[in-house]
Parts: sequence; C-alpha cells; structure tokens
Amino acid sequence: MRSFLLGILPLFLIPTLSWGQDVQYSQYYANPIYLNPAMVGSTSMSRVGFNFRNQWPALDQTFLAYTAYFDHYEERYNSGFSIIFQGANESFTETSWNEVGLGYSYRLQLSEDRFIQAGIQGSFITRDAYFGKVIFGSQLDINRGSVDLSGNGFAGGESQVRDVDAHAGLVYYGKRAWLGAAMGHLLSPDISYLVEGTSRLPKKISLHGGYRFSLDPGYINDYFNNTDQDRSFSVGFNYKQQGQFSQLDLGTEFFFEPLALGLWYRGLPTKYDLPNHESLVAMLGVSLDSGLDVGYSFDFPISAYSLGRSGGSHELSVRYVFSSQSSGKKRFQPLPSFRY
Repeated sequence: MRSFLLGILPLFLIPTLSWGQDVQYSQYYANPIYLNPAMVGSTSMSRVGFNFRNQWPALDQTFLAYTAYFDHYEERYNSGFSIIFQGANESFTETSWNEVGLGYSYRLQLSEDRFIQAGIQGSFITRDAYFGKVIFGSQLDINRGSVDLSGNGFAGGESQVRDVDAHAGLVYYGKRAWLGAAMGHLLSPDISYLVEGTSRLPKKISLHGGYRFSLDPGYINDYFNNTDQDRSFSVGFNYKQQGQFSQLDLGTEFFFEPLALGLWYRGLPTKYDLPNHESLVAMLGVSLDSGLDVGYSFDFPISAYSLGRSGGSHELSVRYVFSSQSSGKKRFQPLPSFRY
C-alpha cells in the first residue's frame, strides 16, 4: 500500500491550462469527498451526507447544485470506501450535469498521532442541455435585421455528452493540524456539445489545510448530569486552480458544543494586481451528540456583483455519522478539520 501512496504523488505535478470550472461549495469540509478523495473514511466510521447550494437566487435564471454521499472505513484493511452522487442544473439552457463515483482511500500511520491518507475516485459523467431557446450568432442576419429560427445546429435542440473521469488526493494530519492536496478531472472529460473532443474540462488543483486550537472545556447540564463541552477554534485555507480560474478561501470556525460558527473570505486580492474580492461567507452549524450535523451558510457578495442584484447564495449541509459505540459521546474524527 505504500506504493499506492507514492504512485499518485506525480499526479499533482501535472500542469493544466484549459477552460471550465467546477461548482464551488462554501461548506467544503461538510462535503469532504467532493473536496478530496483522500477524505473517504476520515471519520473512521460510516457516514452519510447531503449538500445543496442555491446560487444567486435573485436572478431570473437559477443555478442549483447538490451532492449526496456515503462512506465507510474498514479498520481491518486501513481502507475507506465511498459512493458519491453529485450534479448541477442551470435553467436558461436547461443544462444539467450529473456524476456518480466510487472512491477508495488507504490510511498509513506514521506515528502515534500522525497519519497520511491517499484516495482515488473513478466517475461516470453525464451532461445534458436543451438549446432550443438559445439564438447563436450564426442565426443572425445583420444586413436584413432578422433571425433565422429554423435551427441552431442542434437536432431537436437537445445535446448529450457521456464520459468517464478520475480524481485523486492526499491528506496529512496530526492531532491538531492537517494539510491536503487533490487533483480532479485527471482524464479531462469531454464537455463539448458540438464536436466530440474539441473542448475538455481542465484539471483542478486544490490545496487545503489548517490548525485547530483546543480551548478550555465547558460543561453541559442536561438536568441529569454534567458532561464536558468540547470547545475549539480553527483556522484554515483552501486554494483552487482550474484552467485560468484561481481562488483562495481563508476562514475560521468556532465550535462551542453543539454550536459551530464560521466566517470565510473568498477571493484572490493579488490576482493580476487588481482587486478580486468575491464574497464573505457566514456559517451556522449544529453538531448533536447523536452523530447528526446540520449546517447553513450564506454568501455575501463583496464584488461588483452586489447582494441586491444576485441575492447571494444559500447552502445547506446534513450528515450523519454512525457511531460504533453503544453509549456515551460519539468518537471525534481523527482528521482535525473544520466541521463545515
């Protein structure tokens, strides 16, 4: 298995230049398999989760995205296994993208409290679009001032793309710190609705990490007994690059069991020596002792595209960790990352 860990290291050295961009979630640590396949099995237990994003609801057209996943860690093999369903829909061209993937990860223990985990995922992708409502430049007759509505090159206005893809990742973590790297779209799947192979989705590189500071514990009084209250403060970052697109997220999260409060900045101020501030993300989450976690976040635009024009973005995450303990508090995941 050490050869498996070393074998995927060169994948992160492959340069990429192309067009296209993935859905970006604000609560990416609540969407761990989408963030990095190496996080498959990161709870050391079984986990099921769902994420939903409604981007720019004030616009006439909608953009919705979702992710649903299940993963399980098998201690006998130091391995995690997962299945993930994800997709997005855009109303103007009635475009939809869906992906189903199977993932595997392997955990290598370096010392008593230091680990490295590697993961890979294979996926099948479908892309569908309806262009019957779209008018292309080739349909415009400038001299006559007319539009040819007989067709735009798409039979019936419909177009479909089917392809396969792969993703890989690494994550190193100790008791309080973590650092991960992931590369998506290793096979650069075809995304062209016109001529096959003329446009491919660029590879995506993601670097993410952070540090968790443990605070003095508190107490929770449930009218029957007092239990320790977990309190922590975490800082983290997430850098993404895909084709000509790049972005840096910086944030912090306070956890006072069972409540989590988070604030993120999204942008890349030094890009092209011009301001590139995109949004501030506020997050509120609840982590229950039963293993249920629910989070909500809202993106406040700080770019030229104001809150009034776009309506910001809403995001919801729900997940449940199946505890292996019959009673008592659930075991915390060994990966000390953000909860949301």
